[in-house]
Amino acid sequence: MLGLLINEMEQKEIEYLLKRELEELLMDLEDNRIDHMVKRAMRERYRTLFQLLRRVASEQDCMKYIPKRRENP
Repeated sequence: MLGLLINEMEQKEIEYLLKRELEELLMDLEDNRIDHMVKRAMRERYRTLFQLLRRVASEQDCMKYIPKRRENP
C-alpha cells in the first residue's frame, strides 16, 4: 500500500482529470465502431479510474460515474 499527501488544490485537479477521462471512456464505449476487445480493455481502465475517483471525490460526485451493469457480457 502506498500513501500520498496532496493539498486541496491538487486533489481538485486529480478529481477533474479523472472525471474528464471517465467521460471520454463513456463516450467511446457507446461507439459501435470500436472493437469488442478494445472495449473490454476500456472497461477495465474505467474500473481502475473509478476506484481512484472514489478516493478523492465525494460520494455524490461518484454516483454520476458508477459503472452500469451490462445486459450482454
